[in-house]
Amino acid sequence: MELHIITTGGTIDKTYFDAKSDYQVGAPVIGEMLDALGVHFPYTVESAMRKDSLDMDDSDREKIRACVNRCDEAHVLITHGTDGMVTTGKALQNIDNKIIVLTGALQPAAFRNSDAVFNIGCAIGALQRASPGVYIAVNGRVFDIDNVQKNVAKNRFEALISRTA
Repeated sequence: MELHIITTGGTIDKTYFDAKSDYQVGAPVIGEMLDALGVHFPYTVESAMRKDSLDMDDSDREKIRACVNRCDEAHVLITHGTDGMVTTGKALQNIDNKIIVLTGALQPAAFRNSDAVFNIGCAIGALQRASPGVYIAVNGRVFDIDNVQKNVAKNRFEALISRTA
């Protein structure tokens, strides 16, 4: 697998700025994380933007779509803020011959108990097994983009329609 990673900002890349007493989106952390974990596949990292997903608009989503269309790799991982992840995923539908997985974190990667590493690992596993399409991988689950919503009250992603075997 050759992987292209597109970073957009969101909580996963947030850093605490003590002088400002505030969290702001910082530099992408995924490359350092993958190197530290010793991954054994080629990957590239492209920073499309550094935005909180609540601040994204349609032009930002078009920029992300252009990044996906432009890359040669069939496997694309997008790190993204969780609040706008579903909207962006829907904007990426109908891109041929690409497996696109969006992931993020509910806690910044810099935090000791962040879910970032787990979510990235889940997303990379999903990329290797999924058919072309758009998915969200978070908290140990993989969702088809047409069957997912963020439950803000419970701070988790859920299927719109429960599918049983």
